[in-house]
Amino acid sequence: MTVLALKALLLAAAAAAAAAFTAPPSAGARSIASLSSSSAPRFGMTTSARRRLRPSSSSSLEMKHTVVLVRHGESTWNKENLFTGWVDVPLSDKGREEAQAGGELLKDGGFTFDLCYTSTLKRAIKTLWIILEEMDLMYIPIVNTWRLNERHYGALQGLNKQETVAKHGKDQVLIWRRSYDVPPPTVDRDSEHHPCNDPRYAGVEFDDEFTESLKLTEERFMPDWEDVIGPQIKAGKKVLIAAHGNTLRALVKHLDGISEEEICELNIPTGVPLVYELDDDLKPIPQEDAIAPLQGRYLGDQEEIRARIGAVAAQTA
Repeated sequence: MTVLALKALLLAAAAAAAAAFTAPPSAGARSIASLSSSSAPRFGMTTSARRRLRPSSSSSLEMKHTVVLVRHGESTWNKENLFTGWVDVPLSDKGREEAQAGGELLKDGGFTFDLCYTSTLKRAIKTLWIILEEMDLMYIPIVNTWRLNERHYGALQGLNKQETVAKHGKDQVLIWRRSYDVPPPTVDRDSEHHPCNDPRYAGVEFDDEFTESLKLTEERFMPDWEDVIGPQIKAGKKVLIAAHGNTLRALVKHLDGISEEEICELNIPTGVPLVYELDDDLKPIPQEDAIAPLQGRYLGDQEEIRARIGAVAAQTA
């Protein structure tokens, strides 16, 4: 065999050996390949888990919003059984205690708030301050609006309720006090009780002859609920409203769909937190301990609350 033939034979054998040998992939190569595979797990939350937590547009679950209503604690004129309306009287000692107790109930119940609304009258403002102090929330924003004021009682403001009953009769006073659309006698601009003579209402236009029924109070306040407070609740804010018997009656009439006739019989006790859970449309989610016709629930001893509701109803009995 020649030298050239021998070289050719050796080259052919080497080529055949190389073709027959295949090296296994390295561990590093296997890891890289596995990370690129669509079937392999990924660090962090899996795709299926992310889908479970992501809100679905077709889900039947709705956000739940909480709003708490509190009628101010007993005022000095509540104690003296006088028609108060927009007269700016302070809380009584009992009223301050009621406000503190309301704050304790809210704190013990684990409630917290982002934003508060109240009137321009000190009995509601002070009630709110006491509650917030009790809850260590005095730093949160407070919005004061005259639209949350008590209904204006016209010429009845400052009069004793029992003496007014003796003079005009129980039925007439009950109509003035509790009817939906019959207001008390008016006051004119010469009266100290006309709001044009109070600097806190500067820039607000009032009729020359002024008074309010519950219907007028509702018409005055509800635009704020629809345009200001409601949107804040829908945006996720936890809202506390400290106000007055008639503005809160106007609000729960709207929330609970209470008739004009039935709302005349509804009484709201002083200083007791009334908790509403609302859906995304701000419709009440009925609460187990609610006292009909309300769908919100009062915090505290239910029998004591019923007794306090009865005491409000008895003020002109």
